[in-house]
Amino acid sequence: MDTTLQDPLVGQVLDGRYRVDARIAVGGMATVYRAVDTRLDRVLALKVMHPTLAADGSFVERFIREAKSVARLAHPNVVQVFDQGTDGSYVYLAMEYIAGCTLRDVLRERRALQPRAALDILEPVLAALGAAHRAGFVHRDMKPENVLIGDDGRVKVADFGLVRAVDSVTDTTGAVLGTVSYLAPEQIEHGTADPRVDVYACGVVLYEMLTGAKPHHGDSPAQVLYRHLHEDVQRPSATVPGLAPELDELVVSATARKPELRPDDAVALLGRVLQSRSRLTDEQLDAVPPQATASVHDNAEDRTSVIPRPLPVSPFTPANPDEDEESILNRTSRLETPPSEPPLRSGRPRRGLLTLVLAVLMVFGVGAGVWYINSGQFTKVPPLLAKTETQARERLKEAGLDVKQVKHAYSDTVTRGTVISTDPATGERIRANDSVTLTISDGPETVKVPDLKGYTLDKARDRLKRGGLVAGMVTHAFSEDVPKGSVIATEPGAGTMRHSGSAIALTVSRGAPVELDDVTGASVADATATLQDAGLKVKVADTRVTSEFDAGKVARQSPNAGAQVGVGDTVTLTISKGPEMVEVPDVVGDSVDDAKQALENAGFKIEEDRGLLGLFGDTVKGQSVKGGDRAPKGSTITIRIR
Repeated sequence: MDTTLQDPLVGQVLDGRYRVDARIAVGGMATVYRAVDTRLDRVLALKVMHPTLAADGSFVERFIREAKSVARLAHPNVVQVFDQGTDGSYVYLAMEYIAGCTLRDVLRERRALQPRAALDILEPVLAALGAAHRAGFVHRDMKPENVLIGDDGRVKVADFGLVRAVDSVTDTTGAVLGTVSYLAPEQIEHGTADPRVDVYACGVVLYEMLTGAKPHHGDSPAQVLYRHLHEDVQRPSATVPGLAPELDELVVSATARKPELRPDDAVALLGRVLQSRSRLTDEQLDAVPPQATASVHDNAEDRTSVIPRPLPVSPFTPANPDEDEESILNRTSRLETPPSEPPLRSGRPRRGLLTLVLAVLMVFGVGAGVWYINSGQFTKVPPLLAKTETQARERLKEAGLDVKQVKHAYSDTVTRGTVISTDPATGERIRANDSVTLTISDGPETVKVPDLKGYTLDKARDRLKRGGLVAGMVTHAFSEDVPKGSVIATEPGAGTMRHSGSAIALTVSRGAPVELDDVTGASVADATATLQDAGLKVKVADTRVTSEFDAGKVARQSPNAGAQVGVGDTVTLTISKGPEMVEVPDVVGDSVDDAKQALENAGFKIEEDRGLLGLFGDTVKGQSVKGGDRAPKGSTITIRIR
């Protein structure tokens, strides 16, 4: 009997919009569902935070803030965030739905991958991380579970910026062990996270794709963490003999224990990957590691069919190295030997034989003509991505093609001086001896941070946009010389060179500081006049409170007296409805200590009147307010001692 409990969210509609159809996965931070946006009629993924986290206000606030930031990160290899909201106790994200599997599913079914497949997955992952790094984000939790592979072959990275607080709900079993396997040493030792922690994690992921295993093992997370700190990641060729040295170098450089020895960010690592790939032969790229699983289990659905598998060795050797096997098969099939004829027994044998030969030659001639018109006069543009201009020219010359024009463009992901794209594109048909236009990378575009001091916030944002930059985090600070609402400084400072599209933090002036006077106890009119004379705005709270001050006087002010505020800031005044009246205890005849205790418990202050005769007395002979009468709570009661 199935004892699995029904998920309470399945079948519900969140926020009056998102119909939850099925549960996809459960993680340490949230549960992911497949849902339908009933307004736009589209399928999406709904990530609903666990109730234990949703009860933490600070975590929810950070979750929402970072979700808004990630939603602005538009990249084809990043899972997009569409919406964020709450419905009762449910806090959720509405995200792009990717039908397919994760890289973890691929590794579980295939174990190790061919280098070509591993690089085909790693390159879009690095492109996504590179875009995030240039926008000021660090993923912090790169692992195969966060790499999604769609049924159409698209590779996307999930969970950007939403992973920093997961530690509070993870356990000490496999889930944590899977995560700590990808943590950089500085994350473990110091808790720091810059783009190089993502570079380290990608190096570990590449190692795992090539070998089918994680580089560090242990019976507990603590053992794995220790090995990250004290042991280098081995070269993958130690596990997979014959693996190309270029792949070893990629893994070793990305997983260096010292951050300064790694590529600066995912863009730099992607450049190295493209360069290394261009030096690998087809034999090296298609080498099948011994750890790889040859096929999926019988009667099991193969969810990883978009990942390239080893191809059978072709019995044909193409005359043109750029011609694919299918065109060779099609062309040679037209050259089949005609079936043998039975011996001619009568008639004019020579004429019949001559007629047959002419017919065959005619068929071949027509076939050759058709082939030439359709295929023979064409070739394909060879792959030139990441090659230098000289290498690209040589490769085109070998293919019988020429360079028509060389263009230049900036690129954040392609190394300076190498090919970004071609026109026509790689693999497209082109007439033999025709020309190809090359676009060469000039590297990342860099621009100078302008001097924005004194600019209003709107003008500063516009100036950054026109200069190829974007406004980042805005903070406010007091300034004696910069008017309120204008920029005091930028981070990085004016004149610094930054990549185009980088975010620049702005510090905006709150104006000169004003020390707030104490207006409690004053009338509303007097308090308002005092505050307005200081350049402040006044707001009177709707509710009134009991206080030591008379009814109608100011009981409280926010901010409190002595606080520093800016000109134009608002001070909220709360008005008194008078003191609370409390019955005064009768303490005449009591000892001094008992009398004080009784009066203090009732909320009064005590003053002693001993006179000349009461210096050594210990009995209360009278009190300023008679016992049983009412007096303002907090007021002073004088007791006479004799």
